[in-house]
Amino acid sequence: MTDAATLARRIAQGRGDEPADLVIRGARLLDLVTGGLVETDIALCGDTIVGTYGSYQGKVEFDATGLIAVPGFIDTHLHVESSLVTPLEFERCVLPHGVTTAICDPHEIANVLGVEGISYFLACAEAMRMDLRVQLSSCVPATHLETAGARLEAADLVALMDHPKVIGLAEFMNFPGLLHRDPGCLAKLEAFSHRHIDGHAPLVRGMDLNGYLSAGIRTDHETTTADEAREKLAKGMAILIREGSVSKDLHALIPLISRDASPFLAFCTDDRNPLDIAEEGHLDYMIRTAIAHGADMLATYRVATLSAARNFGLFDRGFIGPGKRADIVLLDDLATCRPKIVFAGGRRVEDALFADRIPVAPVGLGSVKNRQLTPADFKAIARKGETPVIGVVPGRIITERLSMALLSRDGEALPDLAQDAVKVTVIERHGKSGGIATGFVHGFGMKHGAIASSVGHDSHNLCVVGVDEASMAAAANRLIETGGGFAVADRGVVTAELALPVAGLMSDQPFEVVRHGLEDLRAAAKALGVVLAEPFLQVAFLTLPVIPHLKITDKGLVDVDRFDFV
Repeated sequence: MTDAATLARRIAQGRGDEPADLVIRGARLLDLVTGGLVETDIALCGDTIVGTYGSYQGKVEFDATGLIAVPGFIDTHLHVESSLVTPLEFERCVLPHGVTTAICDPHEIANVLGVEGISYFLACAEAMRMDLRVQLSSCVPATHLETAGARLEAADLVALMDHPKVIGLAEFMNFPGLLHRDPGCLAKLEAFSHRHIDGHAPLVRGMDLNGYLSAGIRTDHETTTADEAREKLAKGMAILIREGSVSKDLHALIPLISRDASPFLAFCTDDRNPLDIAEEGHLDYMIRTAIAHGADMLATYRVATLSAARNFGLFDRGFIGPGKRADIVLLDDLATCRPKIVFAGGRRVEDALFADRIPVAPVGLGSVKNRQLTPADFKAIARKGETPVIGVVPGRIITERLSMALLSRDGEALPDLAQDAVKVTVIERHGKSGGIATGFVHGFGMKHGAIASSVGHDSHNLCVVGVDEASMAAAANRLIETGGGFAVADRGVVTAELALPVAGLMSDQPFEVVRHGLEDLRAAAKALGVVLAEPFLQVAFLTLPVIPHLKITDKGLVDVDRFDFV
C-alpha cells in the first residue's frame, strides 16, 4: 500500500510541479504498442516512473543519449538454487543482464528443508534490490517414488500465502496425482483456487490436458515443441518459453513469437548456472537469439516484459510509463540486446547498490547425512535378458528408455563402454531411509572415473555417474565431507570439486568463485571422456521422476509413463 504523501510526491513530479528525483534524459524509448522509438525524458520519483513523453527537470539527471530504453526483463520461472548461489548472489549475477524481476519456486530447498527453506527465500527476497517473487512449492515431496527431506501439506503453504512476496502456487508437477484426483493434490489446488497456479505438464495433451487445465492452472514451461505449444495456447494456457543450462526449448518455440501471440507468451530460464550466464547471458541471451532467428523484434520485447508481467498479475511493471515500477534497461541496439545501464526500482545497478543490503544467514548447513560409502555400495545386480538403460538426450531433461544387453560377472551387471552404458547410483542423503539404487545411463560418453552431485531434482539425494566403483565412492564421500556440491574423481581420487554447503544446493561464496569452479569441473569431466556440455545439471535431472520417460531415485528405477518402478 502506498501512503498519501508518497502519492502526492509522485503526482507533483509527474506534472512537473517539482523536480523529479531522477531524470533519464536523451534516451529513445521503445513504444511497446507500436514498436516505434521516441526520444523522451523519463522521470522517476523514488522507485516509480512518473513521466514520459515530456520534458522534465531532475534533482539528479542521467544522460542516456544514444541509448534505447526498454522495460526491465522478467524471468517468469526459475529455481534460484539451480544458479548454485544464494539469492543475494543471484541478483548480483543477473541484474547487470537486465533481469529486474524473477519469479522463483524455492522447490529445491523446500524438498531439503521444508518451510525453513521457503522462509529463507522470503527473507532474502525482502533484502534484495531486484524484485524476487516467490511461488509456494506445490509438490514436496514431488512424488512417492523418492525420499525427500521434508513434506509440505496445504496448511503449511496457506500459512505463507499472504506474504507480500508470494504470488501463488508453484509448478504443479504431480500431474498424475492431479489427474487421478489425489486428495492431497486437491487440497492444495483448493487452497490456491483464488491465486495464480503454475503448471508443469510435459507431453500432457488431449483430454488429459483439459482435465489438468480444469484445475485452474494457467502456465506451462515444460513445452518442448511448437505443436504441443499451439494446443496449449488454444486451450488458454500461457507458454513460458524456456532456455536453461540443460533444458533448451527456445529454438523449437521461436516460431510462436509473433505480435498476435505475444500476450500469451513469456520467457523463463528454469535452471541456469553462473558459468552459462557469464558466457552467454540470461534473458538478454534469449532476446537476441530469438531476434537473430527471425522472431519479430517488438513481439520479443513484449514477451520479455509486458506479457510476462500481465500473465502473472504484476500490472505495475513491464512497461515504461507513469505509475509503473522504475525497472529500466538501457541498450545501444535492440537486436543485439546488450544491457549497458540498468535501473532496478529506480536505482542504478552498480556495486554500491548492494552495499547496504541486510545479510541473511544461510540455512541447511550439514544437510548431507550419510555414512562413508564403499565401492561395494555401487554394485548393480544383473537382470535376466536386456537391462533398461536411461538414455540422455542432450539439451533435454526428457530421457529415453533404452534396453541393452550388458555383460555380468558373479551376478553383477557391468558397464559397457562400447555401448556408452555406465553406472548411475542414487543415495538417500537426508538421514532417513539410507536407500541406495543403481542402474545404467547412456549418453555421457564417460570412459573412466565418476562425477557426483548433491543437486538431484527433486529430492536432492546424492547422484553418482561412473565407470568404476572406487571413483564413484570417492566422489560421493567427498560430497558428504563438504556438505554437498559437485565432485569429479578418477581412479579413486578426487580431481575437482565445488562445495555447495547451503542445503547441499548453493555455495556460500560469490558467484564469480562458483563460475570458475564450474570451469574446473567441466574440464575434469571432459578429461573422463564426458561429451555433454553441462554434465552436472544433466546428472541432477536423472533423478527427476516427473519427467518422462525413465529415471532413477534412491528407491529404484522409475518408469515415469506408468508412474511406477520398473
